[in-house]
Amino acid sequence: MKTFIAVFTGNQDAMKKSGWLDLAPDERKAREEKGLAAWGAWMAENAGAIAFEGGPLGKTKRVSKTGIDDISNSMAGFVVLTAASHEDAARKFENHPHFAIFPGEAVEIMEVLPIPGH
Repeated sequence: MKTFIAVFTGNQDAMKKSGWLDLAPDERKAREEKGLAAWGAWMAENAGAIAFEGGPLGKTKRVSKTGIDDISNSMAGFVVLTAASHEDAARKFENHPHFAIFPGEAVEIMEVLPIPGH
């Protein structure tokens, strides 16, 4: 089995396109509850493949030669999982609640490669 990191992405454009901001408060709360239940079901269904549950991501600091800066990016959360192939890992996220119910943009899945020389 190979190891993959899945990064949940989101941005203001995805939020606007989803209509999330236009929902009445009670409708948004119902959608949040539905989304959390669906996300929990997804986690349970894929429990055997999940190597690390990950979680939501906070604000970003960028460190470079010029110092430390506050920046923004589209990364909203992550999970680490195992799968036989990149395609198999990606298929686990088809219709994921992150974008099927919540106003998330997408899920980006990358294989975690071995460190050269280790």
